[in-house]
Amino acid sequence: MRKTAIKQSGKIPAQPGPREVASVKPGVPSDAESVIPGAGPSTHPGERPTVRLRDAGPDDAPRYAPEWLELREGPDAAARAGDLIDPLRIRLANLPGKAGLVIHDLGCGTGSMGRWLAPRLDGPQHWILHDRDPYLLHFAAVASPRSAADGSRVTVETRRGDVGLLTPDALAGASLVTASALLDVLTREEIETLATACTGAGCPALLTLSVAGRVELTPSDPLDDEIADAFNAHQRRGGLLGPDAVTVACEAFSERGATVRLHPSAWRLGPAESALTAQWLRGWVGAAVEERPELKEPAERYLRDRLEACRAGELKVVVHHSDLLALSRPTGGAS
Repeated sequence: MRKTAIKQSGKIPAQPGPREVASVKPGVPSDAESVIPGAGPSTHPGERPTVRLRDAGPDDAPRYAPEWLELREGPDAAARAGDLIDPLRIRLANLPGKAGLVIHDLGCGTGSMGRWLAPRLDGPQHWILHDRDPYLLHFAAVASPRSAADGSRVTVETRRGDVGLLTPDALAGASLVTASALLDVLTREEIETLATACTGAGCPALLTLSVAGRVELTPSDPLDDEIADAFNAHQRRGGLLGPDAVTVACEAFSERGATVRLHPSAWRLGPAESALTAQWLRGWVGAAVEERPELKEPAERYLRDRLEACRAGELKVVVHHSDLLALSRPTGGAS
């Protein structure tokens, strides 16, 4: 994938929404058998199957394609727990020395979290977008929202970085830390580092759309549970937490004095989301087979039948996630 060069850190004026940059995006692959990067395990020799937010070699290719992130943005927005916004607003309104919000978005991808959250919060906002992929940072910057819920200005800057290196000092002055679909691709050590940084800086964290390890498909198939179990095992490869991440995060934040609230945030995919469902199915089944090669033959039949049902508008899928709001005790370093 082509990379777009941007500065490691620099303020960028907020720009129009994601549809206005669609003309510069490569299109979703038309090949029915293709898997968009990020939707499933890598199919190229030597590539890692899962995105990890840490520095790698200079030639390390991006793992999440903007096409995949664009496909999931609508269902992500519909799934996120709006019930956590009011307690978050209350905390932000009571932060000491508040003169506009400074929000760090970790693993920002193409910036969908900012497009969802910024218009739901009042007051001036400055978003600091973190990701290891400069190509995704470019899209996040140019597609950032321009105004808050009350019409206040929203600005943005980008930073390439590693969530495993976060410190309270790096979050000095932060009002909020956000992330979407991040926790499950972290290790226990990285989640503890994240919790230490947030609680040390005294800023709340809104961490959305972490996989819960449960999937419901209608109509059901006898192979559903076996595929799900193999996929969950694949999620835990290399010390990543996968579906255990939310529990570990709750414990990490609670042990450091934060008040933690959880809320379900399931994808509910029907005929209107068939393009996303098809990509998700290929990635889900592909990861299961990568974990358990003996499933290859029955999984081929399973995937073929599922994709046919998807094309016919007969398949419904619920992919369970959890949203976490951690309210740390404010400190003198909070904005």
